[in-house]
Amino acid sequence: MSALKPVEFVQTMIDIGEAKVKTSTRDLILRGMMAGVILSLAVVVAITTIVQTGLGVVGALVFPVGFCILSLMGYDLVTGVFGIAPLAKFENRPGITWVRVLRCWGLVGFGNLVGSLIVAGLIALSLTMNFSVEPNAVGQKFIAVATSRTVGFENLGADGWITCFVRGILCNLMVCLGVIGNMTARSVAGKIAAMWLPIFIFFALVFEHAVVNMFLFPLGMMLGADFGVATWLNFNLIPTILGNIVGGLVFTCIPLYLTHAKTAPALSAETEVNAEVALSN
Repeated sequence: MSALKPVEFVQTMIDIGEAKVKTSTRDLILRGMMAGVILSLAVVVAITTIVQTGLGVVGALVFPVGFCILSLMGYDLVTGVFGIAPLAKFENRPGITWVRVLRCWGLVGFGNLVGSLIVAGLIALSLTMNFSVEPNAVGQKFIAVATSRTVGFENLGADGWITCFVRGILCNLMVCLGVIGNMTARSVAGKIAAMWLPIFIFFALVFEHAVVNMFLFPLGMMLGADFGVATWLNFNLIPTILGNIVGGLVFTCIPLYLTHAKTAPALSAETEVNAEVALSN
């Protein structure tokens, strides 16, 4: 069979979570940096197609190409390790502590930020001809999107912060399903299909992804958007990260872990008969 059963790929999730927590500092940062580079370029492709076609759904259809590439290359997004890494601790794998889980999160996230900022600088230079002309239509779209999802939330105060947090939850519910999709199939084509579907959903519904936002908002500021780092952090990146942790871990990975790795005992024949009798009465 080309697809793995849930009980099989959940064990893979645990094994990969353990491997990531035990990965060296150099490799966590390097893999995180390259994931940030590739995902940022996918954002540029998506925004460019939206500007060219006027259809947001077209951008959502092409954006997953970056996620699929970085996943197949074995690079890491912090959004994925938010959900996967703690499973090794839940399973009490040797040498896995919460400190090491948090270290994994931090190093991968740092790598993602470095890679995203590098590409943001290069794209800003490209869209402005080395800052000699005003940003083109794609650059203006980046400015508009970045402003609406920072200043827009800030203007709403606590309601904006909560909205961003909730969108972060919904985002990583889907993104971690994409990460897991890479573990559900044996063929490359099957892996790509399993990853593409949930990533399309998150992008089409404009949910908040921490690594996408590590690129999108610094680029907006470089191009001249009227907001600062404090607004970006307080009304986008921080609630997005917190929401991504909840969505990926609580809504995606823990349910799969509980029902397929810690499956409750099946009903015995006697229990089934008693249940049917009780229902009939």
